[in-house]
Amino acid sequence: MTTELFYHVDGELVAASEATVSVEDRGFLYGDAAFETMRAYGGEPFEWAAHMDRLAETCDVLGLDHGLDAADLRQRVETTLEANTLANAYVRLSITRGVQPGKLTPQEHVEPTVVVIVKPLPRGGRKGTSVWDGPATLQTVKTKRVPDQSIPSRAKTHNYLNGILARLELRVTDADEALMVDLSGHVTEGATSNVFFIQDNALRTPSLDGPVLPGITRRVVLELAAEEGIPIKEGHYTPSDVRQADEVFLTNSTWELRPVERVDGISVGEDSGAGPVTTLLSRLFAERVESSHYD
Repeated sequence: MTTELFYHVDGELVAASEATVSVEDRGFLYGDAAFETMRAYGGEPFEWAAHMDRLAETCDVLGLDHGLDAADLRQRVETTLEANTLANAYVRLSITRGVQPGKLTPQEHVEPTVVVIVKPLPRGGRKGTSVWDGPATLQTVKTKRVPDQSIPSRAKTHNYLNGILARLELRVTDADEALMVDLSGHVTEGATSNVFFIQDNALRTPSLDGPVLPGITRRVVLELAAEEGIPIKEGHYTPSDVRQADEVFLTNSTWELRPVERVDGISVGEDSGAGPVTTLLSRLFAERVESSHYD
């Protein structure tokens, strides 16, 4: 029999089946909330400081002064992991503007709703197991990435309708992830991932001067590539560029690095799987996790 998980809701540990927030909460009513998705390895969140920096930036964009410091939030995360006896886990930390009178304009005073959700994941690092079953398939979709002038991409909010609409288009394909473009037709990201590809011996990824979420795993991969001396090109690319690449892979906190075998039905490279650069960067990422959380 599976043991029920415990979530952390406004300072209290609650059985998952009993965890609730108010229907008047602005996170529910308007998507007026910030969140971070993390991996815990060996009982500790990976790249915690980077996640807290991005959370702070999202809250700044939203004008959400929740009054909580990083130490308080980390304690809530660690308490939740300990209560579930989870050393290796998916962690989602959400902060909403809380319950306010039912009008669109938020009040300056905030009594936030804070929720921590965890789910078991395999061990990471050198001895780890991937959460995905195999290389991904990627499909360019018609749904365009929301321009930064409308909703800043650096703000990771509960409003994920853009990504949901993109994923809905995949129902008529066998693709695992949507490849999204901006209004000019340039590749931005996946619905829940950043996109990388190898062409002319360089590691390429869409630039953050477009509507691209600054992924934490994305940043780590770029650091590892730079340390290894791999040429890096951040720029503006089309789906055709990705389709013609020698290698393609996706990154997010849960997947880490996931190779792509097909883009728009076209096989990537010669082996339809992880190429040499993807394999190298995946190994380097695993080694960083191992040294940071298991050694």
